[in-house]
Amino acid sequence: MKIYKKITKSLLAALALPALAACNGYLDEVPKSDITTIETTFEKREDAEQWLMTCMSFRDYALADVSVNPAFWGSDEVVADEYTHTEGLGKEKDNIPGVMIAEGNQKTQNPYGNIWSQTSFYAGIGYCNMFLNKIKGTYNIQDEERQMWRGQAMACKAQLYFELIRRYGPIVLVPQNIDANAAISTMQVPRSPIDTCFKATVDLLDSAINLLPPQTGLGSDYYCFYSKEGAATLKAMVLLYAASPLFNGNAQFANFTNKNGEKLFPEKYDKEKWHKAAVAADEAIELAEQAGHKLMTGRTDRPTALLDIMHDIEDSYNDFNYYNKEALVLIHNHGISPEFFYHPKTESSYKKYYDGSIQAGFSASLKMVEMFYTEHGVPISEDKQWMPSKYQMSKETDDNYKDVVKMGTDVLNLHRRREPRFYADIMAHGTLWYHKLNSSSTTYEAIDCNMLQGQMYGTSEKRYTSSVPQCLTGYYVKKFDNTSVGTYNYYQNLRYVGDRADILWRLPDLLLASSEAWNEYLDQPDERVYKGIDQVRARAGIPSVRDAWTTYARNPKNATTKAGMREIIHQEENIEFCFEGKRFWNLRRWMTAPEELNQPIMGWNILGNTNQKFYNNYKGPIVVWKKRVFTAPRDYFFPINAEEILISGVKQNMGW
Repeated sequence: MKIYKKITKSLLAALALPALAACNGYLDEVPKSDITTIETTFEKREDAEQWLMTCMSFRDYALADVSVNPAFWGSDEVVADEYTHTEGLGKEKDNIPGVMIAEGNQKTQNPYGNIWSQTSFYAGIGYCNMFLNKIKGTYNIQDEERQMWRGQAMACKAQLYFELIRRYGPIVLVPQNIDANAAISTMQVPRSPIDTCFKATVDLLDSAINLLPPQTGLGSDYYCFYSKEGAATLKAMVLLYAASPLFNGNAQFANFTNKNGEKLFPEKYDKEKWHKAAVAADEAIELAEQAGHKLMTGRTDRPTALLDIMHDIEDSYNDFNYYNKEALVLIHNHGISPEFFYHPKTESSYKKYYDGSIQAGFSASLKMVEMFYTEHGVPISEDKQWMPSKYQMSKETDDNYKDVVKMGTDVLNLHRRREPRFYADIMAHGTLWYHKLNSSSTTYEAIDCNMLQGQMYGTSEKRYTSSVPQCLTGYYVKKFDNTSVGTYNYYQNLRYVGDRADILWRLPDLLLASSEAWNEYLDQPDERVYKGIDQVRARAGIPSVRDAWTTYARNPKNATTKAGMREIIHQEENIEFCFEGKRFWNLRRWMTAPEELNQPIMGWNILGNTNQKFYNNYKGPIVVWKKRVFTAPRDYFFPINAEEILISGVKQNMGW
């Protein structure tokens, strides 16, 4: 592959890689003469550190920016409006790869979300290899720091491997860079079997875990690198994927081979892979707890208990100034924050709530709205004590919902008596949004989330249009919004909150991974299955699994069987990590994507200026966007760029 030659050239040539241009702050110093070589770069600690930061930069930009990482918009959680499709980001569809993938527009020429290239993740792997090879010669560095840096580079390389595996399946492993003068046949390395890819990734992480300190032992400059518990978390996630149906006994890929006939996927299902994943998750949880990580709970600054729980939930997925105790792997936010597309758009006449710097254009699907549990912690379809008809109206009278749901007026049943995560993450018509109005004051308001046409959060247009952003489904995404920042000029005021980091993995990832892996390994669920999921539910303000299903569910036995707990755990993951880019990958590794991702996006009639019109005469939701395509088995993995196939000689993915 071409990348191997490029990586072994001078540092000047390496710095010329276009992928690095967007990584602000990572490449402040450029070699001062053209005689600078890789060897002289690694003589000084300062230059070696800059190289390590460059390794991390490949990871950061591709994963943090919601518009670049296809996992955020590539499933069925959100839908982009006509304005976004027409204008995009700079009117270039390549800047919204997730949307293009979700709508079946992936391609082999310049694929969307492409990281298999000479300027992307394989470049990053080459940088990591060079660092690991040369850091031993850096003279003005203490050995303890040298070893920590080696651990960082190993964990970063493992992350790059893992991201390649998630997108492409079997990959080309690069244990060492290939000499620039090697023969073409030497450079044309085939893809390795998927189990070999997973093992190489885990081996890197095992080495990294032994070298890295806990986060409490990292300096503040390294919070967005890897800690011991962070590397252990990544290992647990890698093993969880290795055990999942897409990679473990997948009959659809059983005959996928290299050109020499070498099978790239295992033929048989291996139950023990789930055991390895479960043990790794539990070990990572133990390391995290020893390092002081815990779920974000205990807020008492809001007027009601429900609002306090919602504030805890908000704290769980945001991290400003590194206050989040459950964050395990962080990366610097280099791109566009989610609120740019999710924060509700208002007309400038609504001065207290206006923000002219956001684009908006994305809305939550009705499927995700209905995914959240009732207040009893069970699915809508299971709750025998919940509303008789979810698409009819009724009045809220319970003071527990004060400042969350409009009291004493007609509200859609679907928006009443739901779990706290629903109200924390979704803006729905008839609900209220407890939010600071101005960042320079202490005043909060329970804002009326009126989504009717002509109202503050509704469309001002009387037709669907591409000229202005519109909330197609009638549901804005609240998740990621910091309610302690004023609604006026919200996006601009975020910069004053402090350093913002994006969370790749947090403690609930491990807790639910443990529950999932133990459930798949055991014949019958036991305490190991319930322990993790119940901790997540407790923070969410809902009963434990068995209490909820025993008391409220129509089918209480679901919480006692392996198949029933599988559904419960999957739904819990969909809820806890909604809009965080996790569902995109989960639907693939669970192999449920064809059933989920070929359905149209449903919502309400946003052109309706009365409740009756908005809610389609109470007859149920309408289709708001039809184009959703997932073709199996082709779309389980991304295509490798057709040009790269010609150059490297690797086998293209099935169906492309």
